[in-house]
Amino acid sequence: MNKLRTGDQVIVLAGRDKGKKGTIARRVDDDMIVVDGVNMVKKHVKPNPMKGTTGGVVDKTMPIHQSNVAIYNPATGKADRVGIKLLAENKKVRVYKSSGEEIKGAKA
Repeated sequence: MNKLRTGDQVIVLAGRDKGKKGTIARRVDDDMIVVDGVNMVKKHVKPNPMKGTTGGVVDKTMPIHQSNVAIYNPATGKADRVGIKLLAENKKVRVYKSSGEEIKGAKA
């Protein structure tokens, strides 16, 4: 069970974007995630007349390692760690480590 999922609000803990908040857009693989508005780079793109795209310099969001982000806890307004709690019938839910509240709002 991944502790960070698509749609979670996260805060960047390390790197040049330290302190920024964003939403997880997608998972690239087991370790890398793409966060909206974080780790933006300038990418030089060649024109492709077959697809109808023009060339130039575009801003692109690059992946960041999941160890460099932490989930945002709206109750405290700070970053928090994620724990796994077992409920009845072998059902697992994610909880905030600081308060023990269940994390809601992110799709599976």
